[in-house]
Amino acid sequence: MVSRPIWRGHLRLALVTCPIALHSVVRATSGLHFHLINPSTGHRIRMVTQDAETEEEVSRSELVKGYEFEKDRYVLLDEADFEQARIESSSILNISKFVEAGSIDPIYFDTSYYVSPDGDAGQDVFIVLRDAIRKARVAALSRVVIAQRERAVAITPSGKGLICHTLHDPHDLWDADPLWADIPDTRPEPDMVTLATQLIGRQIGQFQPDDTIDRYEARLREVIDAKLQGEGITQEEPEEPDRGNVIDLMAALKASLGQAEPKPARKRPAPVPAKAVHTKTAHKAAERSKAIPTKKAAPKRAS
Repeated sequence: MVSRPIWRGHLRLALVTCPIALHSVVRATSGLHFHLINPSTGHRIRMVTQDAETEEEVSRSELVKGYEFEKDRYVLLDEADFEQARIESSSILNISKFVEAGSIDPIYFDTSYYVSPDGDAGQDVFIVLRDAIRKARVAALSRVVIAQRERAVAITPSGKGLICHTLHDPHDLWDADPLWADIPDTRPEPDMVTLATQLIGRQIGQFQPDDTIDRYEARLREVIDAKLQGEGITQEEPEEPDRGNVIDLMAALKASLGQAEPKPARKRPAPVPAKAVHTKTAHKAAERSKAIPTKKAAPKRAS
């Protein structure tokens, strides 16, 4: 089954255009869904839409959108008002520039949409643009209006089509600098980096869709099935890492590569207090003085 397009318009590069449509990538019905239940009756809870002042129930089909310009005062907007606010990116994905595909930090990626030709017209243009973007190994930057908001997007090739990724505005993201401020600006030992690189090399493979399977949901489905059958399920406690046992990093890297067994890091001996050192030294000096015989003074001759 093909999903209905959530946006229809044109993809434009300079004087070249082709009709396209955006489709949701994620299925709305995927995953487990739960209802709120009254445990005393076993009945579902119904969420009621009601007027905040009169407390009268209102049908959702009768509601309109409003912008609060003062406390509890709203200006109401209908579809005609939103239509008046249309701009170019409401119907045209105009490619403004291209950037290296890997230059966009993943934190900027938000929602993805499939991009497909909208009808038979312009399919040849679509194919040329797709293959040119793939050959150049770039992402096309553009803008599109979705759900009354203009979003910056990055367009990349995928299979026989294109993917449109909406991008977060920088103001939407938390600043990471305070979280990383205490990380020291030290360089690790080159040997350690080499061993870590070798360890990474041993685990390099091809990305598979199965790598993203939600194991928690699968486990939760087992719990639900067991409850339906009136059975329990053995709870496996997750293994907690031993945070008190400090492992020597170099030894751990070598052990991971099968070169040696990991050994606990050597603990530095605790420094001996200064007073204890002096007392011990004085005691040893006293012992040595007792062991060495003292010469008796010669008797004085009578004058």
